[in-house]
Amino acid sequence: MNVGRVIMLIVGTLLALLGAAAAVGALVLGWFVVLQRDGGFLTGPTETFRTQTHALVSERLDLVTDDQTPSGLRGEDIGRLLVRATATDPTQAVFVGIAPVEDVESYLSGVAHTVVTDLRFEPFDVTYQDVPGGNVPTAPAAQQFWVASAEGTGTRQLEWDLRDGTWTVVVMNADGSAGIGVDVQAGIHIDLLGPAVLALLILGLVLLVVGVPLVLVGAVGLGRHGPPPPGPVSAPGIGTTVAATSPSPTPAAPYPVHLRGDLDEPISRWLWLVKWAAAIPHFIVLFFLHTAFLVTTIAAGFAILFTGRYPRALFDFGVGVLRWTWRVAFYTYSALGTDRYPPFGLHRTDYPADFDVEYPERLSRGLVLIKWWLLAIPHYIVLAVLVGGWSVGVATGDGNDNPAGNGSWAFGSLLGVLVFFAAVAVLFTGTYPRGLFDFVMGIDRWLFRVWAYAALMRDEYPPFRFDQGPREPVEPSTVTSSTGPAGTGPA
Repeated sequence: MNVGRVIMLIVGTLLALLGAAAAVGALVLGWFVVLQRDGGFLTGPTETFRTQTHALVSERLDLVTDDQTPSGLRGEDIGRLLVRATATDPTQAVFVGIAPVEDVESYLSGVAHTVVTDLRFEPFDVTYQDVPGGNVPTAPAAQQFWVASAEGTGTRQLEWDLRDGTWTVVVMNADGSAGIGVDVQAGIHIDLLGPAVLALLILGLVLLVVGVPLVLVGAVGLGRHGPPPPGPVSAPGIGTTVAATSPSPTPAAPYPVHLRGDLDEPISRWLWLVKWAAAIPHFIVLFFLHTAFLVTTIAAGFAILFTGRYPRALFDFGVGVLRWTWRVAFYTYSALGTDRYPPFGLHRTDYPADFDVEYPERLSRGLVLIKWWLLAIPHYIVLAVLVGGWSVGVATGDGNDNPAGNGSWAFGSLLGVLVFFAAVAVLFTGTYPRGLFDFVMGIDRWLFRVWAYAALMRDEYPPFRFDQGPREPVEPSTVTSSTGPAGTGPA
């Protein structure tokens, strides 16, 4: 395997992932920028607060930046705060103001007031802390320390440009009387969202422009250059020919995607318990390969759309990724069909599991737009049952605030359950039930046929059937034979 191509593939994959993450972040923040245009603020729900004291005080709002903070990132550059307050009693005038914490504490010293210590939404829940006192405060609007305030009946709204310091929001009756009932809504306008969207978008595009070509060049190199498929091997010094077991399936199979898995008995009774750990190196490599596979599939889709052909090097790379994936799946928990450790490589070997797709000379330009999502939906629904996740469990509600409650849940799939039963059988009997293995292979074969179809490798629609067994139903098994040194017959 070309080390340089591997390095290019890894570096390109990392850059492409970072670029995609930056682009997604730009889209998310861009959506918030759009939302801010509605009145200029991102607002939360309106909730009702009540207290029998003279004032309702929010938690501390700390905005602290030092002199080393670059211009544009300081507290006053962040954005604006919005607070709307409406008294539940339409005749009651309400006051809402923002001030430094020290000034508010001095103003309310000896005055009974309530501090909001915890606030949660969906469902709304607020925790109050009452501070006792016997003094009656003067009218809040008469104080000079408010940096922003609003007073009157109906809905009162204040807007405040955020600044460095420690601040708090105070809601009171305009006359300072006790007993407050008020509907409050808060919102914020973040000035940095626009520049952040632009920066993330530029960063994402740069990383993708650099990363995607590296992935494609690496994939083309790995798909184009590799060892030839196994063939006849001459035994040196003997002059006889050993016909290696050819993993190449016959083209006479009814569907041009071929998946083979020969049950490699005896199977260890205990090894399946730790195969997940043994396969971790493969999982790490496959993470990069599948990311590159997604990039190359998208690139191949554009090539098919304009030329009607799947670039052969990208095709061989994609088949190699699926082949590697199948070997690891066959070794681990998609089949548990062998204890032989999977080889690291894209190309064909004499491993008990193999995968191949016949290369199409021409592909439909129109189908490339719809087959991977629209046409494949029926198969996706079936595979959701066969290999997708489902859950079962029992909820234990408390009958009050949490009627559904919590419970014990189990997640799995039909394939996972069947392989688990097979593992238990191997554990106690040392034998893999052959009928169960054949059915497992049928599910795996269905999955990989649909996978190849969705990856644009073939136009033939995958059949709705279980082709069970280690090989395709019409594919003849190849028998390994050789002539021994004395010519005594098959070895």
